[in-house]
Amino acid sequence: MNSSYFTEEHQSFRESLRDFLVKEVVPHIEKWEKTGTIERFIWKKFGDMGFFGISYPEAYGGLNLDLFYTVIFLEELQKIKSSGFAAAMWAHAYLAMTHLNAEGDERIKQNYLAPSIAGDLIGALCISEPFGGSDVAGMRTSAVKKGDKYVINGSKTFITNGVYADYYIVAAKTDVEAGNKGISIFLVDTKTAGISATKLDKLGWRASDTAEIAFDNVEIPLENLMGEEGKGFPYIMQHFALERLIMAINGHARAEYALEYTIDYMSQRQAFGTTIDKFQALRHVIVEHTTEVEHCKVFNYAAVARLDKGEYVVKEATMAKMKSTKVADEAIYSCLQMLGGYGYMEEYPLARLLRDSRLGPIGGGTSEILKEILSKMIIDKQNYKPAVK
Repeated sequence: MNSSYFTEEHQSFRESLRDFLVKEVVPHIEKWEKTGTIERFIWKKFGDMGFFGISYPEAYGGLNLDLFYTVIFLEELQKIKSSGFAAAMWAHAYLAMTHLNAEGDERIKQNYLAPSIAGDLIGALCISEPFGGSDVAGMRTSAVKKGDKYVINGSKTFITNGVYADYYIVAAKTDVEAGNKGISIFLVDTKTAGISATKLDKLGWRASDTAEIAFDNVEIPLENLMGEEGKGFPYIMQHFALERLIMAINGHARAEYALEYTIDYMSQRQAFGTTIDKFQALRHVIVEHTTEVEHCKVFNYAAVARLDKGEYVVKEATMAKMKSTKVADEAIYSCLQMLGGYGYMEEYPLARLLRDSRLGPIGGGTSEILKEILSKMIIDKQNYKPAVK
């Protein structure tokens, strides 16, 4: 436990969450990995325990706790052998619900945020499109105002929770000529006519449902606009800092889990009359990766501490995500190698970890896009500012 950021209350929360995951989640992981469907009962159990409301206002059933409780939530979810399950939980709690809390009006908060905190509703954030993932400003989905409704047409893809969600937070163009100044954010109930969702088959994250979603003349009331029309792009960018930090924390946590597992394995695996943790070539590889992971962890915690104080940490969050996801991939690759043939077997965790980890440098903005964003900030001196609601 890092005492600079975590108190005894944080540690008690970690132990409580860890016990809950072992008892309530781990026994079902293999089934959910095979079916690609996380059963609804577990969402309700998370809600009953308050895990979805960690950072949200008490007025809607939340706990209003600091961001290091969220860090614990994310870290422990990475250590139960299913990043797909973890993704379903945090995409609901910190992608969809973040927008409900930040841009939703009181009606939306009462009807959607409170039930989401309780685990009665599942949400999904819909930004990426088949013709543009990281290029948010280039989206084609439109929302045209007609009388007392908006009519949405277009498609979204790679949407976590997209098949089984009860509502979507949808980014769409309300002014197709205005570039990133023409994007708005909407709440769309998934029972609305004209929506179809198709489950995608993935390399990893197999427990979570990831969908391509089509909107065919989907009519929603004007009041389902969230925040101001045309302000969607800065809203999205503002929340990307949290999403990138989430991905960074996920990265250091799964790498830490892989290293802990591998060190334990090496302490028991015999070769040439001794355990393989005595071989210098292997020991030094483990030490190098552990050092890299610890560097990421310290940086990530520092960025979280600043975000928790209300600072705009888009640069630091972008750096954190880019570095931590790369370090995780490299560490897990080496850890699998340490297990030899057993690392390639599905009954050991490294094979799944390797597949699941590979999404890190892709989701939430590819590493290549993040480097270009950082280039604009560091070299071109571009200054990104938070949205003003």
